[in-house]
Amino acid sequence: MFHQHSKRPSVGHVLAFLILGLATGQVNAAGFALIEQNVSGMGHAYAGVAATADSVDTLYFNPAGMTKLPGTQTGAAVHLVRPTTKFKNRGTTYVTGAPIAGGNGGDAGGVAAVPHGYLTHQLNHRTWLGFAVNVPFGLTTEYDSDWVGRYHAIKSEVKTVNLNPSIAFKATDQLSLAAGISAMYLDGEFTNAVDFGLVALGPAGAGTADGRSRIEGDSWGWGFNLGALYELSEDTRIGIHFRSEVEHNIEGDVKFSVPIPALRPVFSDADVRSDVDLPASVSISGFHRLTPEWAIMADYTWTGWDSIPELRFRFDNGLPDGVTTFDWKDTSRVSVGSTYAPSGSPWTYRFGVAFDESPIVDAESRSARLPDADRLWVTVGAGYQHSQNLRFNVGYAHLFIDDPKIAKTATGEDLSRGALRGTYDSSVDILSADIHYTF
Repeated sequence: MFHQHSKRPSVGHVLAFLILGLATGQVNAAGFALIEQNVSGMGHAYAGVAATADSVDTLYFNPAGMTKLPGTQTGAAVHLVRPTTKFKNRGTTYVTGAPIAGGNGGDAGGVAAVPHGYLTHQLNHRTWLGFAVNVPFGLTTEYDSDWVGRYHAIKSEVKTVNLNPSIAFKATDQLSLAAGISAMYLDGEFTNAVDFGLVALGPAGAGTADGRSRIEGDSWGWGFNLGALYELSEDTRIGIHFRSEVEHNIEGDVKFSVPIPALRPVFSDADVRSDVDLPASVSISGFHRLTPEWAIMADYTWTGWDSIPELRFRFDNGLPDGVTTFDWKDTSRVSVGSTYAPSGSPWTYRFGVAFDESPIVDAESRSARLPDADRLWVTVGAGYQHSQNLRFNVGYAHLFIDDPKIAKTATGEDLSRGALRGTYDSSVDILSADIHYTF
C-alpha cells in the first residue's frame, strides 16, 4: 500500500492480513466498536459477559474469568453481519443553494464476516495464560459514486486486528485478577468526490468538474486491559473489566483524480498522516443462577468516545488539513439477559435485550461516513454440548436503530462539500456461530 510495505512483512502483519481478509469491519455497536467477540454472549445481548466466565470467550470481556476454565481450552467463531443503511435526500445543496444532482447512494451497508479466536491454558491451581485474536473496531460504509453526498463520503473503511495475550491469577478462593497487553493493527481507506469546478471557478463552477480523493493508511498501536472477578457465592459473581485507549499514528498516502490540468500540480499525490486515539472502556457485569436451570445476568459498559474529537488528515504537499469534526460524547450500553439449561439436556437457550447509546450528539455533527444512532438489541441464541470436550453455539441479533438524521451546512470545513440534508433508514442483523474444544 505504501513505500514501507516493500519490506519483508512481519509475522504480526501476516496474522493481521489473514484476519482482515475476512473482516470487512461493519459497525455494529455504537460508534464503530465491534462488540461481537462472543457467540454465547450474543444470545443474551452481551449481558453479564464480564462475569459469566463460562468459556474461552471471557478472554476479551474479562480475562480474570480464565480461572474458572480448567486445563487447555480453545474456541473460534465468525459473525455474519448485514447492516442496512439507506439515505433519503431532503434538500442537499451546493454552497450556492442550488440542489446537488445525484441519487440517494443505494444501501451503504453490506455483508461482513467478523472472526475471532481464543486460547486459554491453566499453568497451575492459581495461574492461567490466554491469547486472543479479534477485531475490536471496524467501519464500512460505501455509497454509489454519484450520490448527492459524494463530496462528504463515498467509501469509508476502518479495519482492526487485536493480538491480546493475558494472564490471570486466583488471588483468593473468591477473587481473581487479570492483566493483558494489546498490539492492535489498524488499516483505513477513505474516498470522496472533490468539486474541482468550485475550486477553480468559485460558486459559478460548482458541480461542473468532479474529481476524486482516496486516502489509505495503516498503523500499529499498543494498549492494555485489566480485569477482576469476585465470586459472592457458587451461584453469584461480579466482574469488572477495563480496556485502555489505543493511540494510532497513521501513515499513508493520498491520491487525487483531477479533471482540470491546471490544478494537478496543487493536488498532487502525497504522503498523509493522521492521529486517532481509539477509546477506553469499562464494563461492570453481574451473573446469578436462580435455579439449576435458569440464570440471569446484566451489564453496564462505558466507552470514552470523546477521545476522537475529529478525523484530521495532514498532507505533505502543502494542502490544508482535511478535517471531519465528530465532537462525540462518551456513551453507555446497558443489557440484561437470561439462560435456560433444561436438566438432562445438552442444549442451552439464551435471550437478551440491550440499549446501546450513540456517541453522536445531533444531526449537525453526524457524518455520512458513520451515520450512527442509538440502537436497541433483541437477541436469542442456543448452545449444544456435543460431548465432554466439544461444544457449539449459535446466536442471532436484530438491532433497531433510531432513524438517523443528517443536517450538514455548507460552512467551515463543509464549504466545498455542500449542505447534506436527509434521513437514514437503518437496521442490523447478525448471525453468529462458534466451536469450542477442551483438551
